[in-house]
Amino acid sequence: MSSWQASAAQAIWFICLKDLSPTDFTAFTAGHSRFALGVKMGRPDLNVIVVAGDGDFLSIGNEHIAPQAARNLDVTVVIMDNAVYGLTKGQSSPTTKLDAITSSTPFGKPEAKLDPLALYLTLGVSYIASHVSTKVRDLGTTIADAMNHKGFSIVHVQSPCTTYNNTFMELKGNVRQGIPPLAWDIPEQHDPSDYEAAHELINQGGVPVGVIYKDTDRPSFQDRIDVINDKSFSRQVENMIESYAI
Repeated sequence: MSSWQASAAQAIWFICLKDLSPTDFTAFTAGHSRFALGVKMGRPDLNVIVVAGDGDFLSIGNEHIAPQAARNLDVTVVIMDNAVYGLTKGQSSPTTKLDAITSSTPFGKPEAKLDPLALYLTLGVSYIASHVSTKVRDLGTTIADAMNHKGFSIVHVQSPCTTYNNTFMELKGNVRQGIPPLAWDIPEQHDPSDYEAAHELINQGGVPVGVIYKDTDRPSFQDRIDVINDKSFSRQVENMIESYAI
């Protein structure tokens, strides 16, 4: 874990878990989608948080996003995006820039950079937020808000890798060196319930910081399953009563 990833972990702890004892939460390393689905359906009373990297979530696990978005499964996903496979010595990832020189693309990356925020919105994720790992407390507040959302929520966090892809200066900017900041705060007047406004905001480029989209009208997957279970139980009772008819 890099220092930037540690900052995001601190955000989750200080803001979301600060009032809990060590026995109030458990962490597992597993295939995120099926594991999160199983835990949430088995224990719908629990807050389920998935923490993954850009390589894990957007390449290997990309095919899991659409089904969970369609279900609107009530889990929160926190993506630590350093735009590189840092743990395996700096190979290019889906969010690495086009033509970037990495250990796996010594002559330049041939694939275009994936736009994860546009992907989430297109697939129907009901809560989308974008953030940077340097704003620990603000990030923690956003993660807490995502956890309180009834449905599938993703908080995509820019987390510079200081060893293989240090984008800190790009994100922060430097007026003296003429470097405009890549990260910018979402205006207060932005309406996250407006799908078209969210689409326009994403298309502005850079790294918007804050809640981009939030659909509170869609029922969660658990809500739909509860309705189905009620119908199924009623049918079972009717069949049982009819079986005793003379």
